[in-house]
Parts: sequence; C-alpha cells; structure tokens
Amino acid sequence: MKPTYPTSPRRLLTTAALLSGALLSITAWADDSAQPARQTGELPNIVFILADDLGYGDLGCFGQQQIRTPHLDQLAREGMRLTSFYAGSTVCAPSRCTLMTGLHTGHCLVRGNRRVNLRPEDLTVAEVLKQAGYTTALCGKWGLGQENTTGLPTRQGFDFFYGYLDQGHAHNYYPTYLIKNEARVSLPNVVPNEGRMGRGVASKKVAYSHDLIMEEALQFVERSHQQPFFLYLALTIPHANNEAKEKGMEVPTLGEYADRDWPEPEKGRAAMISYMDDDIGRLLAQLDELGVADDTVVIFSSDNGPHSEGGSKREFFNSAGIYRGGKRHLYEGGVRVPTIVRWPGVVKPGSQSDHPGAFWDFLPTAAEIAGVEAPEDIDGLSFLPTLQGKVQPQHPYLYWEFHEYGKIQSLRFGRWKALRGLGKRVLLYDLAVDPREENEIAHLEPEVVARAEAYFEEARGPSEEWPWRYKK
Repeated sequence: MKPTYPTSPRRLLTTAALLSGALLSITAWADDSAQPARQTGELPNIVFILADDLGYGDLGCFGQQQIRTPHLDQLAREGMRLTSFYAGSTVCAPSRCTLMTGLHTGHCLVRGNRRVNLRPEDLTVAEVLKQAGYTTALCGKWGLGQENTTGLPTRQGFDFFYGYLDQGHAHNYYPTYLIKNEARVSLPNVVPNEGRMGRGVASKKVAYSHDLIMEEALQFVERSHQQPFFLYLALTIPHANNEAKEKGMEVPTLGEYADRDWPEPEKGRAAMISYMDDDIGRLLAQLDELGVADDTVVIFSSDNGPHSEGGSKREFFNSAGIYRGGKRHLYEGGVRVPTIVRWPGVVKPGSQSDHPGAFWDFLPTAAEIAGVEAPEDIDGLSFLPTLQGKVQPQHPYLYWEFHEYGKIQSLRFGRWKALRGLGKRVLLYDLAVDPREENEIAHLEPEVVARAEAYFEEARGPSEEWPWRYKK
C-alpha cells in the first residue's frame, strides 16, 4: 500500500525483542564456508559517511586512476561495493531527506533544494535508532532545518550536532560560525559581505570547517564507543564554494597534486578528495584502536553525482565513471553513487553487489540491524539480506523527481531507465546494453513505456511545497 506522506502523523514504532540486548543472529554470507555471525552483548555501531558531490568514478575502487583514495579502497577490499546504489536525489537537501526518512522524493517532505524544515511528525533514522538504545550524532551538513525550528537535528533524534544547518552556508569552508547542538559557535575566519545564510568567501582563512567537523566526530566516537552509537558523518567535501567561482575548490593544501600539470581547480578537487580519504582513514584507525571496528557497520556513499562548479569540470577526472550526466541530472551520472559497506563477520570481504538500492533503504536497513521494526508506510526496503549474501527482496521501481531544471521524473525498474518532463513524452533506456543512456528506445518498447507511465503516476504523492500536475 502506498505510503500516506507527507501529511500523515508521526509513525509509531513497534520495538522487536532484542534478545536481551544481543545482536540478532544472522548468517555471515551465503556460501559453503558460511559461519554464524559473531554474538555480542551489544548491538553493532553504525557509521554512515556521506560525501558531498562525489561522483561514481571518483574513487580508486570505482575506477579512478588519478586521485589517491587508499583508505576507501581498503574499506572496499574489507567490505562490499554496491555498484547499483543510488542517492535520493541529484541535489543536496532532498537526497538527505530520503536518507533520513526512508521516503523517496515522491513522498518525502523536502523534494527540492529549497529551505524546508522537518516537522515533529517526520520520523528520522536517528529517532528509530534511539528507540533501540543508540547514542546518535550528526557531524557535518544537515540541510533539513534552520535555526530555531522543528527541523533542528537535536529535535529530530540526534543527541549531538556539530556543523552546518543550511546547505548554502555549507558552501563556505571558512565560515564565521558553525552550529553546535542549537547554538552558534564563532570561528576566527573573516567573511566580508557575508550573506544572511552565511554564504561568502573568506578574506581571512584560519579554521577549515572540515577539520573542525572531523575532530568533533572523532571526539564523539571516543566518548561513545562503550555503548551502541550511530554517527552520521555528513562531510562537505568535495562540494565547491560556489560564491568563490573559479576558486571554489577550497582546501588548505594541494598536497601531492600541487605540481601536477592540471588547472588549479582540478588540483583542488583532487586534493579535497584525498584530504577526505585521509580523514576517513583516521576514523577507521580510531575504531581499530578503540577495539570496536569488528562491532561497527561502516557505510560510505555520496549525496548525488559529481558537480561542474568552482572552476572544476566533472569530465576532467571522468568523475561520473561510464555514466551520463552529473549533479542536477537524473541520468545515471547524477544519481548512481559509489557505495561501500564494511561489517566484519557479516559482509564478505572484497565482495560486490549490483542490487538496485537507494538512500531510502537505509532507514529500514538500520532498523533491522538494530532489532527494531521500521515503520510500514515508507518506501525503503532493508538491504541487510544483500550484506549477508542472501536472497534480496527487490523494489518494483526506484523513483526520483527534480524541480530545479523544470519538473522531471525518473525511474529505474529492472533493466529499464525512464525519464519524462512535465507534459513531455517518456524517454526510455535499456541499462543492460546502454548504461550511458545514449540510445533512446521508447518507440521500440511501447509496453515498457506504458509500465513507466503507470509507475510515474503511482509514485508521486501530493506536496504543498512542490505542487505538480502532469497533463498528457
């Protein structure tokens, strides 16, 4: 039955038996050598690391040849690459809304990059995990609620928050303030003509926001590791500071790329990605040092496809891999994102899955890992069976809509990818033979087009913020 969103009241969770706090028994992986997963006295920690505007092809383990990402490559060797995993949208705020609420952009509250605040009745994955006894933190970029509103992270299930509330404020890597819980924390940077939302370009660059966010994340893990914790580490790298224009790839040092024969913005892009990778390495090392790496599910992904902003062009490093488009497109390059999951004893090292999943699957997956029931009226499906190497239930389709370049809808169902603009005909591609979406074949597959049209109508619920009436 289709979810009744966004107008339904806050859903009530039914807590499943936690077997006296023990981790539910699950199979490590489905092959002849499968062993029962370890049993512990605690539920596993969950760390979700989200990069910002990182493309499918920006990591070595997903084909990148020029940018160094050794720690994420190692994470992939120790875990599973999800090669058909999708962001919630092709821009920031709606993508993050789907991740947090388990609803795709046909049903979630925030369907575009406008500033809309989550409401008390909106249920987040942080609230779900708190019911299972997790301590929760968000370090980084939120984008789902402004100051003094119901959308603040600390009013949406997070025990601790440090970073940016506003996605525009997050453009600037040297801001004059960040938010800690619900209060501003002043920084020594100077930003002339700073806009109302904190946008701008610093004339005095002292404190790099990414460094501050990482330190707060590491401190949270240090003080919380003796009990189950959920860390949502929503990094801003490698997003550009759009207000800085051709100098928007803000990073403290170009490092090993300083002497490359590349345009300066491309040196900055590469340096930002390697800078991020090094800090993820610090976090992974900390989990080892604290003795909780084996008790922690680590998920890495990106909020949408690669940008062409800040003077950098996504084509320079082939950042979308083999796929067409990037940020602000609903072609594969705009929504298919590099995703890695490591869970020692459960996820088979060096494995790969082409299961088509998406951000709205994270909430039910986290709920199943935590031993609580996910709400019924969501769009997500748990992909825990995929991580275990078991038979995975499939979505009938994955759905996206985009509002900034006109009203555009997109679907993935089986091998098929469909797109249509408001009042326009359906475009159809066969991803099995045409992953770059170069050969439009709607005229050859009328029955498939009819299925797509029915899915488009079914997938979209009403929205006051983003009204949409499709007319043939």
